[in-house]
Amino acid sequence: MDTTLEDPLVGRVLDDRYRIDARIAAGGMATVYRAVDTRLDRILALKVMHPALASDAAFVDRFIREAKSVARLAHPNVVAVFDQGTDGPYVYLAMEYVSGCTLRDVLRERGALQPRAALDILEPVLAALGAAHRAGFVHRDMKPENVLIGDDGRVKVADFGLVRSVDSVTNTTGSVLGTVSYLAPEQIESGIADTRADVYACGVVLYEMLTGSKPHLGDSPAQVLYQHLHEDVPPPSAAVPGLPAGLDALVASATARNPELRPYDAAALLGLTREARAGLTADELDAVPPQAYAVERSSAEDRTGVIPRPVTAEPVNLTSRFETPPLDPPAPPVRRAAPGRPRRGMLLVVVGVLLALGIGTGVWYINSGQFTKVPNLLGKTEEQARAQLSEAGLGVKGVDRRFSDAFERGTVMSTDPAGGRRIRGNGAVTITISRGPEVVSVPNLKGRPLEEAKEELARTGLAPGMVTQAFSQDVAQGSVISTNPAGGEKRAPDTAVAFVVSKGRPVPVPGVTGLPFEQAKATLEGLGLKVATAPEQVNAPSDPGTVANQSIGAGTQAAAGDTVTLTVSKGPRQLPVPNVVGQDVDTARKTLEAAGFKVKVDRPLISFSRTVDAQSVLGGQTAAEGLTITIRIKGL
Repeated sequence: MDTTLEDPLVGRVLDDRYRIDARIAAGGMATVYRAVDTRLDRILALKVMHPALASDAAFVDRFIREAKSVARLAHPNVVAVFDQGTDGPYVYLAMEYVSGCTLRDVLRERGALQPRAALDILEPVLAALGAAHRAGFVHRDMKPENVLIGDDGRVKVADFGLVRSVDSVTNTTGSVLGTVSYLAPEQIESGIADTRADVYACGVVLYEMLTGSKPHLGDSPAQVLYQHLHEDVPPPSAAVPGLPAGLDALVASATARNPELRPYDAAALLGLTREARAGLTADELDAVPPQAYAVERSSAEDRTGVIPRPVTAEPVNLTSRFETPPLDPPAPPVRRAAPGRPRRGMLLVVVGVLLALGIGTGVWYINSGQFTKVPNLLGKTEEQARAQLSEAGLGVKGVDRRFSDAFERGTVMSTDPAGGRRIRGNGAVTITISRGPEVVSVPNLKGRPLEEAKEELARTGLAPGMVTQAFSQDVAQGSVISTNPAGGEKRAPDTAVAFVVSKGRPVPVPGVTGLPFEQAKATLEGLGLKVATAPEQVNAPSDPGTVANQSIGAGTQAAAGDTVTLTVSKGPRQLPVPNVVGQDVDTARKTLEAAGFKVKVDRPLISFSRTVDAQSVLGGQTAAEGLTITIRIKGL
């Protein structure tokens, strides 16, 4: 059952210019629509930030930075940005509309591509990134979702939302923005993202095009991050036998774990790509990959997000491309060994010496602090469990989440090792958190204030979804009219529930233009509306001090407390009156109308003349714009 509501922006006109026709795609931070620029009559894509994020200066700055950065590139393989602006709670980018699909769509449908097709896509991508790199920008989020393929075959790079100046790249300490499957090792380890991070991501994308699968897969983002750090991207020919060695070498060069061994930027990688293509035969370029290597579905690792960087006990040796990862690698973060505790290797040496000297080792080994009892964490929140493990000198190896009827949502339902078991003093524990019952009932939230309703929803294990507004005669303003799914329906935990929230009773807005300002204000306030005054007065046909315009039109329904902005008239403009005496009547009419006046013709009962004999306002005088001037035709 589709529980989403109709998108409230579809059909609206943003900024009195962009008419939104359809939703193209939705993400965690913004939604992209197909729209029409009503001024220039052209189709474009409108990227609209979710209103909930518009109050976050960092997200708004990201939008503005994307617009400015792409505007400076002006490259045929970069999705152009035409405009940036705001309309109430909506912050938007107006962008070039590319009719077609994404590279991710192609990979889902076809799986592995022929080498020629993969290189045909990679080269324009590298040309676009090369232009960005030479202009001083790093994309930081290259992935198949951001490669657009038009119906006409054009390839364009989109979504420069994470773009940064090369000069401003810093070493962040807590987290990194990006997409797990395409992060370079140095981004994960230190937060550094220069042009070579984009090169690494392009190498991963090339591997995916050649094989139909990502090089690093795992059950969790942490496992994928670990592989980026400790495992080389395998040669594509290992997955698709028969691929040329030149393509293996190209992928290896782009995805070297040591950034110093990669091409410096996308332009350099483009040169290597063209050299690799030149070394391939037509048969090698057009080899059809086995369909067994298609099709991989998207996952959480495909989404852009804020990713905590792992804390490692030892710096990763990025200079070695052949280091062997441990057989059972810990999922990051890995806790540093407590100061003063002997390393395992040193411990074995000490034990050997003690044995050689004939000294018993059992009591010494047990009492040296090597083992710790796992605390009982059942029923604790994840935060409490992490704190208790830390106090015991233990780390968290990983977090699983499972349904449970016995344990409250968000609490620990089991640990591995179990509570009371002994574990090495610097070891780590896997904790399993309850997701609550496998099916939950949507609470009845009608009449509840929105924030209170959201809190109740979270307590039951469901997620707040889209919020739309509607008038209501019986539900107070700001409270819930209905939900979708409705109260009492059963849903899986974390299902989004959409809200319709009351705007209160509708207030018909009267027409107050032409009324004196104070009278208009009193009329509107008497209906429960607020009144604001426009900062500048305007010339208008109505008398000075009267209302020239109102922001909410007459006959429109508004909610109590809505603000109507009134623009005050400073009277009509005074315009010079042209002299039309002696002119033909038609010429005189056109002359006066062009000057901003209305015209009335006074004709005698009997006259054969068409010549103007007189005018009600003499030529050379001034009169109010729109005034009716009478012209008289000469009689017998």
